[in-house]
Amino acid sequence: MNDNKAKKPDVGSDKETVIRKKFNGIVVSDSADKTIVVRVDRVKVHPKYKKRYTVSRRYRVHDEKNQYKIDDKVEFIECRPISKDKRWRVIYS
Repeated sequence: MNDNKAKKPDVGSDKETVIRKKFNGIVVSDSADKTIVVRVDRVKVHPKYKKRYTVSRRYRVHDEKNQYKIDDKVEFIECRPISKDKRWRVIYS
C-alpha cells in the first residue's frame, strides 16, 4: 500500500503563531477613560488618473495607563474585543 496523503498536524500538539495587525497613528482624542482615538493615514493611488490622495481611518484603542495625549504618535496592535468598539491595544515601549 502506497500512502501518498499528507498528514494533518494534530490540533493540540503545535501552537499556531498568531500574526496580529500593527499600525502607527496620531492620537486625535483622549477624552474617554482608558480609551484613545487614533487616526491612521495611508496614501492611495487613483487607478485611472494616477493621482495620490490620503485616506484616513479612526480606531478606538485601549490605553490602560491613560498616558497618551492629543498629537502623540502611537503604535498599536489588534487584540481580543475589549468593548463594543475597542479591538486594539497600545504597545508600550
